[in-house]
Amino acid sequence: MSSALIECVPNFSEGRNSSVIEEISEAIRGVEGVTLLDVDMGYDFNRTVMTMVGYPESVLDAAIISTEVALNLIDMSEHHGEHARMGAVDVVPFIPIQRTTMAECVELAERYAEAVSDRLDLPVYLYAEAARNEQRVRLPDIRRGGYEGLASKISSMDWTPDYGPAEFKPKMGATATGARQILIAYNVNLDTTEKAKANSIAAKIRTSGSLLRDENGEKVLGPSGNPLRQPGRFQSLQAAGWMYNEDTAQVSMNLLDYKVTGLHTVTDAIREEASQIDLNAVAGELVGLVPLEAMLAAGRNYHDEPSIADEQSLVHAAISGLMLDVLGEFNPKSNIIEWAIESMRN
Repeated sequence: MSSALIECVPNFSEGRNSSVIEEISEAIRGVEGVTLLDVDMGYDFNRTVMTMVGYPESVLDAAIISTEVALNLIDMSEHHGEHARMGAVDVVPFIPIQRTTMAECVELAERYAEAVSDRLDLPVYLYAEAARNEQRVRLPDIRRGGYEGLASKISSMDWTPDYGPAEFKPKMGATATGARQILIAYNVNLDTTEKAKANSIAAKIRTSGSLLRDENGEKVLGPSGNPLRQPGRFQSLQAAGWMYNEDTAQVSMNLLDYKVTGLHTVTDAIREEASQIDLNAVAGELVGLVPLEAMLAAGRNYHDEPSIADEQSLVHAAISGLMLDVLGEFNPKSNIIEWAIESMRN
């Protein structure tokens, strides 16, 4: 069998009913050639992120089967949660891991979209490397308006799905699928109950920055009539303010390229921005798995003697510096992609 490995990280709009998540998980586990590495349920987000790795055809089969199970069990018309979402199966990205190319992952995304739209009558948008126009490259642009705005959006010519009906499906919503590089979903909690303060920090660090406003608080428009923005501090970074729970706000982030903007870089920036408004960063949280090199880079930043430290020591320094052990145990053997794959093979 091929030694090529693909990662797929489907996001399901259910984070509270463990029996639903277990049925979806079992569907993935039942596919030969796929290993389910992580299941991350978020109660307040009402969202579960699953990470699977396996042979390309097997991963494709698991993505299709889990989508079918999820659509049977999740009703978006009854869904509420903090995280932006538009469908029961919200997003299904395919990611090259070993002996695979981005082009092969684009093909998998297209085949997935064709299969689920044909079998399940599901509207599907292609995004990231699989996007067919610039308007659909960024997932936040596709999601804009959320599930609540989907009924009007999906019927417009600009937002006709790439696959499936241009019709609002109240129970299932719509799904985005595509191909991308490894993305790190990482959050930093703050010692405040005010979401607005977390969002103000997010606006300062994310690539898209914030809207420029005049002295009356009105948006400043450019020559073309579009709102002008103040760019954020970092590239390849998405960020927003969310609530971790009713007592704790957090800066929720997607690091789109950790080699450009790393975990330690955003953590230290959040500490700096928080201190300016008399807040503290109190915990870090990874959603899903993380590449080893991202942790080693953070470890080299936080270790006292990085030049002589081994991998284990650097990872330990990263866990401490990123505060990943505050909310609960962080097991590097199951949370770091390369080490989790090694454990899978053994």
